[in-house]
Amino acid sequence: MSLTIAQRHAWSLARTLMVCVTLFRAGNGYGAVPTSEFDGDAHSIVREYDPFNP
Repeated sequence: MSLTIAQRHAWSLARTLMVCVTLFRAGNGYGAVPTSEFDGDAHSIVREYDPFNP
């Protein structure tokens, strides 16, 4: 998945769940989880999406 698509999905997830979402690098791709559940390496974070403060 390209970074552009991953960013769109992460932003959509944040707006749908109305929680902050963290987009991070995972191997050869990207992952997105609610920020409260992210326990990975801080250096892998690409961006955090806050639906209350776009």
